[in-house]
Amino acid sequence: MKLWGGRFQKETDNLVNDFNASIQFDQRLYREDITGSMAHARMLGECGIISREDVQAITQGLAGILADIESGKVTFTAENEDIHMNVEALLTARIGAAGKRLHTARSRNDQVALDFRMYVREQIPVILSQLLELERVLCSKARQHQETVMPGYTHLQRAQPISFAQHLMAYAAQFRRDITRLEDCKARMNECPLGCGALAGTTYPIDRRMTAAALGFDGPTSNSLDGVSDRDYALELMSGLSILMMHLSRFSEEIILWCSWEFKFIELDDAYATGSSIMPQKKNPDVAELVRGKTGRVYGDLMSLLTVMKGLPLAYNKDMQEDKEPVFDAIDTVEMCLPVFAAMIDTMKVLPENMRAAAGHGFINATDCADYLTKKGMPFRDAYTAVGRLVAVCAGGGKTLEELTLSQLREVSALFDEDVYEALSLRTCMGQRKSFGGPAVSETTRQIEDVERFIKDRTK
Repeated sequence: MKLWGGRFQKETDNLVNDFNASIQFDQRLYREDITGSMAHARMLGECGIISREDVQAITQGLAGILADIESGKVTFTAENEDIHMNVEALLTARIGAAGKRLHTARSRNDQVALDFRMYVREQIPVILSQLLELERVLCSKARQHQETVMPGYTHLQRAQPISFAQHLMAYAAQFRRDITRLEDCKARMNECPLGCGALAGTTYPIDRRMTAAALGFDGPTSNSLDGVSDRDYALELMSGLSILMMHLSRFSEEIILWCSWEFKFIELDDAYATGSSIMPQKKNPDVAELVRGKTGRVYGDLMSLLTVMKGLPLAYNKDMQEDKEPVFDAIDTVEMCLPVFAAMIDTMKVLPENMRAAAGHGFINATDCADYLTKKGMPFRDAYTAVGRLVAVCAGGGKTLEELTLSQLREVSALFDEDVYEALSLRTCMGQRKSFGGPAVSETTRQIEDVERFIKDRTK
């Protein structure tokens, strides 16, 4: 008979058993379930609710079950619905009546809320570690390319000269925000729902602060209704993971563009690319494309849980069984993407000469030409118009600004002098952008060192 079967006169239909069961996916919570149950049993003993002997039997029994699960000796059943009832049934079968006392002052509602919260809390450091490794790779690669000039883009049109280092550190800034978002999520969720009961707490003299401390929480949740029905932490995690995947996807899109023959700014290592079954010349950026594709999957996981939660009255509803699979999937997807993405970036070959050649076209030093005239005393809007006329001349003659003769420049403004050619050099244009956050070597050095300190502070 089911653990909850006392009120029922008929056996559950097999179709309902299969439909109702969650053991096929929530069995991954076995460690959290057993850890939480051990803490609950010890608290019951300390509070005099069950005997010391029962506590010892329960904790030893649970330790044995944990060892057997991890050695592959346990088979879970849909008859017992979920990981919580499977573990309790195993415990009762092994130690008898003491096992039946474990659930005193506890509901499956606060039990699952605890297990799920603990699981999410434990996965965040895994993702943070992977993100910090990606940050390390970006810093290392950026240090190698602080003087590598490339075109910066707006609207996917060549705009102004930047360094490849600055471009990489732009992504490092995004991933840094992802890290702090996940850290905030972990700190905010660190409240223990154990002891909330089904929804209204319990009449037993339990000590919720004891179990919270034993399980590494900052304290118990303050409201028992909220404690069993809150999934904000899961939504917050998936929101953070969705933003993280968006950043990875944007980066992937650039990798895909950069390794095309149309750009050829980089070449992916053979170990992180694939070929074609019919076209022998192909080298495809499948890793980047899959990361881009899996981003939609993580978005879907977030929307799935948001939709599940949007119409639920307090407190617990069976709908909330649908919280785990999207969270598990989002976590699994991110933890799969990050290491392979970091390795792809770490091993890719950068082609500075192609970046420099692309930067030489598209008039990306036009702003610098206008600034040159402005510094000579011309109002910026007049300088803007003058340089626009020069660009039109160049476009008509197939030339760049720096290829115009001084006399051609002076036809537009007498303020041009020989020093204009140094001012229009792409290396000068990039190197003079020393404003905070810019592409000059002094600024990319500061950015790299800042992120390196950020990494060091979190890996001590």
